[in-house]
Amino acid sequence: MSVTGKSPGKSPGNRPDNRCHCGALRGASRRVTQLYDQALAPVGLRITQYPVLAWLAGSGPMTMSVLAACMVMDRATLGHNLRPLEASGLVRIATGLDRRSRVVTLTDAGREKFTQARPHWRVAQRAFEAAFGEADSAALRTALTRLAGIDFCLPEGAQPS
Repeated sequence: MSVTGKSPGKSPGNRPDNRCHCGALRGASRRVTQLYDQALAPVGLRITQYPVLAWLAGSGPMTMSVLAACMVMDRATLGHNLRPLEASGLVRIATGLDRRSRVVTLTDAGREKFTQARPHWRVAQRAFEAAFGEADSAALRTALTRLAGIDFCLPEGAQPS
């Protein structure tokens, strides 16, 4: 709601600065997250948790640092996402060989949960592709994968103009 009590509407043109790349990405991410969370709810997972299980199911045990890098997130955020998975017995976190690292392993219960969740995730995938288009979905995935691989940094001494 706006301060006038009227809803600003859902049109992207109604955003304060509709040229903000980050704002557009975050808005789209929230909308898509709602779809995937709804699809995964019957198995008790959120889309923030599903990729953790998917990475571990596909790649096996890995350190938190490696898993965080795979998921393009910092270790603190990953740790926040791992806590409920560990508490539910879906992952195990153990001290690594050098005692400073933590190794994350998918438990048998975690593998079973991933197997249960996969068809629900596929439902969300199909719904997204039905709404956005199969070709556009593939192109978006390609663009986002490329975008996630860019090491963004501000130019040295950059100042607002």
